[in-house]
Amino acid sequence: MIAISACLIGENVRYDGSHKLDDALRQLIQEGKAVALCPEVLGGLTTPRPPAEIVGGDGFDVWSGRAKVIATTGEDVTEAFKQGALETLELLEMYQCTAMILKSKSPSCGTSEIYDGTFSGDLKSGEGVCAALLIHHGITIANELNWKEKIDLASF
Repeated sequence: MIAISACLIGENVRYDGSHKLDDALRQLIQEGKAVALCPEVLGGLTTPRPPAEIVGGDGFDVWSGRAKVIATTGEDVTEAFKQGALETLELLEMYQCTAMILKSKSPSCGTSEIYDGTFSGDLKSGEGVCAALLIHHGITIANELNWKEKIDLASF
């Protein structure tokens, strides 16, 4: 079993209340090969919510206390992002998922590239908060752009 970010299967859970539907990923849910999760909603964040970015590093830095997740309002939402990542990990373990397809560039789910913390639309190398936790726990991660290269569906 794999997990997929809920926004990628058409659930309106993104910060702006929208989704990023990918029909191929929704098909995996319909076939019973995957479950949908949203780390940010699991962390207690509302939909819609103010955009947020990691300031001072990436998701690994958030876990080590060197960076924070800050909303455009100035609110520190770090704990909600961490809680959502922990809830996601717990659900992955419960469903026996060994891989997750995440939404690229997200402060929670970004894989190898996230927004740079200036709210300018610029990107930097790094992982989101949830992505970093999943990597640390040996979960294979991919995003909506590269999952076909990174995840062998034949093994699920």
